Amino acid sequence: MAKKQQNGGFVFSTNPDFQLNQEEDTTETLAPEKQILRIWLERVKGGKEATVIKGFIGTDDDIEALAKLLKNKCASGGNAKDGIILVQGDHRDKVLALLLDQGYKNTKKAGG
Repeated sequence: MAKKQQNGGFVFSTNPDFQLNQEEDTTETLAPEKQILRIWLERVKGGKEATVIKGFIGTDDDIEALAKLLKNKCASGGNAKDGIILVQGDHRDKVLALLLDQGYKNTKKAGG
């Protein structure tokens, strides 16, 4: 079983003055009115539909909290990672209304 890399893949250096740059994730969550979110309907594995919200800029905790709220209100499953929230099923209209109620004013349906 592979170990999770703690140092970004760095293995060894012969330089005695080498310092490993430990950059922390300093991404801050934009205010809801500054977020530009787009709601897509996509087909995922097996031909099933999923509502996908793209464009969220913020911390992993904040995107997880928003995804949890949307999944609970839609009574559906899904996940969130890398600025993308996936809700199982076609819930575009409900998600749009929920996001607008939460203060995400620059939110639109996208795609065909």
